[in-house]
Amino acid sequence: MVKLSKEKIIWYSSSIIAAFFIILGIVGYKMGSIIPSLKWLDMIVIGIAAFLIGPGIYDFINQRRIKRIEERFPDFLRDVAEAGRFGMTLAEAIVVASSGRYGALTDEIKRMASKIEWGVPVKDALLSFNRRINTPLINRMVAIIIKANEAGGNVADVLSMVAHAARETQLMEKERKMEMFTYAFVLLTSFFVFVATIIILNRSFLPEMAKAGRAVRESLQHMTVPTNIPVNIAYENVPIIGLLFVIATIFHGVGDGIMIGLLSDGRMKSGMVWAFLLLVSGYLILRIMGAA
Repeated sequence: MVKLSKEKIIWYSSSIIAAFFIILGIVGYKMGSIIPSLKWLDMIVIGIAAFLIGPGIYDFINQRRIKRIEERFPDFLRDVAEAGRFGMTLAEAIVVASSGRYGALTDEIKRMASKIEWGVPVKDALLSFNRRINTPLINRMVAIIIKANEAGGNVADVLSMVAHAARETQLMEKERKMEMFTYAFVLLTSFFVFVATIIILNRSFLPEMAKAGRAVRESLQHMTVPTNIPVNIAYENVPIIGLLFVIATIFHGVGDGIMIGLLSDGRMKSGMVWAFLLLVSGYLILRIMGAA
C-alpha cells in the first residue's frame, strides 16, 4: 500500500474540492444556479480559492518551520566549532553543544546527541538528523561536515567557515527579499487599481453605453436611412463584456499572486496564499460594489 505524504493528501483533497465547485459552476452556467444565493461564477471562484488555500497554507507553515530551523543552525555549528577547538572530536563537540538552546532545532539536536552517546557513529547520527530536518541549507551543510570529518584535519575551522557561509547566505536572502518587496508592492497596487477600473467600467461606463445603444436603435426604427449605413448597435453584448472584465480580474489576481511568490523566493508555491488573497479580495470587492 502506497503511503501518501501530508503534502500530497492536501493537494489531492484541494483538487477534489476545487473540481466539485468548478463543476457546479459550469452546471449552473448551463442550467441555472443550483444554490440560489450563489451565482455560477461564485462557484468557480470558490473552487479556485479552495485549490489555492490548502497547499498554500501548508507551504507557508512549512516554509516558516524551515526558516526557524535554518536561522539557528549556524549558531549550533559555531558552538560545535568552539568545543572542537578544545581538542574534542566532532562527536564529543556535538554532545557538548547540544546543551545549548537553538529554538526549533533544540529537540532534534538533543536527539542526535543522544544517539551519539548511545554509540551511533557520528556520520549516521548526522544523516539521520538531516533526513528528519530535510531543508536545503542543512542538506548542504551536513554533507560538507561529513566530508570534512572523513578527510580529517581541523574540523573546527571547517565548521566555522560553514557557519559563516550559512549566515552570509541567510543575509543575502533577506536582502534579496527586501529588494523584491518593491516589485511585489507594485503588483499589489496595480491589481487594486485594475479592480477599481473594472468597478468604474461595469457600474458607470458600460451601463451608459447600453442605454445609449438602446436609445440609438429605438430612434433609428422611426427613421429612413440608406441600407448601406450600419445602424445596428449591439448593446445586448454589453453584459458579456462586463463578465469578461470580471473574469479578467480573477486571472489578474491569481497571476499577480503567483508572481509575488516567484519574486519573493523563486517558488510558485509561495505565491498561492497571495493568489488566494488577491482572488478573494478582488472578487468580493466587485460583488459588494455591484460590478460582478
